[in-house]
Amino acid sequence: MRIRIRHEITQRFEPGSRNMAVTVRLTPRSHEGQFILRWALDLNSDCRLAAQEDAFGNLCHTFSVDGPTDHLSVVAEGEVETQDTTGIMHGTVERFPPSLFLRQTDLTEATPAVVAFAESVKLTEDDPLGQLHALMVALHDKVEEQDGPALGGPLTADAALQAGKACSGGIAHLFTAAARHLGLPARHISGYLAPDAPEDGENAGVGTARHWAEAYAPKFGWISFDAGRNLCGTEHYVRLAVALDAMGVAPLRSTGLDVEEAVSALDSRAPQKVAQAQSQVQS
Repeated sequence: MRIRIRHEITQRFEPGSRNMAVTVRLTPRSHEGQFILRWALDLNSDCRLAAQEDAFGNLCHTFSVDGPTDHLSVVAEGEVETQDTTGIMHGTVERFPPSLFLRQTDLTEATPAVVAFAESVKLTEDDPLGQLHALMVALHDKVEEQDGPALGGPLTADAALQAGKACSGGIAHLFTAAARHLGLPARHISGYLAPDAPEDGENAGVGTARHWAEAYAPKFGWISFDAGRNLCGTEHYVRLAVALDAMGVAPLRSTGLDVEEAVSALDSRAPQKVAQAQSQVQS
């Protein structure tokens, strides 16, 4: 499948903000399931992008902005060819052994409620792959996915479980928290989801930015699990970045001398609303 993507993010600041350092994670890498045909970043600020890789091997770009300014806009645009690998990941950059991804974070804390949920799944299956699939099914039945930004609330694993509803980021946190408690390495993934079938009207051919999880099963390696949709990754998914949780895959993070944290979040046009992934079957 050939997928066209245009993703725009606008970050707003207090008037007069200046001297900002910005890190952008909006450039996907090729692997066995996807090939990047073209990709470009465009900024509303006149500055020089410095390409680098973070600790997990994600492609990043950093730049600085000399204000004053009240907003920053970044547009990522490109074209990707994908193929269905039944969710099994091959050819990805692996900087760490799978055991690193047993580490919990503040967003994936295994609270007593999360532990009880994970243990209930463990009772139904013996082998790791079976446990992961059972976890995905149980989570899909337990937590309803809500429309909204990928980093919308509830975000933590425990909050998603207690509320019984969450965005894709919160569902991914609950999956990784439960899998790690069961001794199965799991990690957080950001990316894009193209529509399964053409739609009529205004939203025809429009996809979304999305979060999901990957878990490690012996003899198979890393496998993608989207519990919100109750399926493993298909050719409709474009993998962008990987980390321990959603904060590590944040598409845009900035720091500055005069920027207040309260207004350094994405504006109401969240990535899930403005990411446009137009797909067409390759001829």
